[in-house]
This record gives sequence, C-alpha cells and structure tokens, in this order.
Amino acid sequence: MNKYYLNKRAQPNGDHEIHKEGCLFFPNTEHLLYLGVFTSCHEAVAEAKRKYNERSNGCYVCARDCHEG
Repeated sequence: MNKYYLNKRAQPNGDHEIHKEGCLFFPNTEHLLYLGVFTSCHEAVAEAKRKYNERSNGCYVCARDCHEG
C-alpha cells in the first residue's frame, strides 16, 4: 500500500500527474492534493477522477502502469 498525490499543476497536455510518495519527481507540497492510500496507481487515478474531476495520468517514474503516453 502506498500514499498517492495529485499534482495540482497540469502538464502541457492538461493532465494532472499522480505521484506515489517518495517519487524522484515529487512536486512541491504547495502543488499537491493527497488522494489516499491505495494498493495500485489505478485506484489512485480513479480516485482523482472521481474526487476532483480532473484529467489524470500516472507519473512515468513512480506510477508507470498508469502512465498514458
């Protein structure tokens, strides 16, 4: 189980990246929204879409299974 966060700052394509705590590319804390503790990045992305209605995508480094191009 890992803690996941949503980056409030969108990527150039409009997606908000989902990061696992401890990621090498973890954003500054002022740009984070805590999503919760999940067993997979897929659950974290689903929570971000449900809770914040944001376009979400997994980080290429820490949530690669959920990263879309």
